[in-house]
Amino acid sequence: MRVVAGLYGGRRLTAPGGDETRPTSDRVREALFSVLGASIRDARVLDLFAGSGALGIEALSRGAAEAVFVDRSHKAIAAIRANLKTLSIDAEVRPIEARAALRAASARREAYDLVFLDPPYRRAAELGRELSEGLTTVLAPGARVVTESDRRAPLELDLPLADERRYGDTVIRIHEP
Repeated sequence: MRVVAGLYGGRRLTAPGGDETRPTSDRVREALFSVLGASIRDARVLDLFAGSGALGIEALSRGAAEAVFVDRSHKAIAAIRANLKTLSIDAEVRPIEARAALRAASARREAYDLVFLDPPYRRAAELGRELSEGLTTVLAPGARVVTESDRRAPLELDLPLADERRYGDTVIRIHEP
C-alpha cells in the first residue's frame, strides 16, 4: 500500500496487522481522489475508522490543510502513528470510537470540510443512523462525506447522496449535505 499522488506520492504505508482492518486499495483511492479533485486543497479532514490512515494521509498529500485520525483499534492507532512519523506529518490521532469522537468534536465546535467513513464492513449497516446524527453537527458549509462499504451491505447515511461509484465489491458514496 502506498500514497498515490501529491507531496507524499509513492511513499509506502504500513497497515495494521490482523483482519480487523481492510485498507482501501490504491486503485480505489486513486479513483476517489480523482472524483474529489481540487476540493481537497486546504480542507479540514476527519478520517473516522481510519485504519492505516491512508485516506487522510492521501488528502494531506494532495493539499488538505489538516487531518484528524480516529480509530478505536490499538493496532490501527499504532499503524497511523507509524505512517505519520515515517512521512514527518504532524496530525492529531484520537484513539476513540467514532460515535464518541463525533460527540466530542461537536462539543468542541469543530467543523470539517471532508469526512471519510470506512467502518468495518460487518458493522456498516448498523451504524448509519447514529453516524448521520453525529455528522450533522461537525460539518462545515459545503462539506462532503465519503463512505466506503461493501456493495452488498452499504453504509446508509441520512444525508443527500451526490455520487456513487462501484469498484468490485466496494461501493464509494459521496454525500453533500
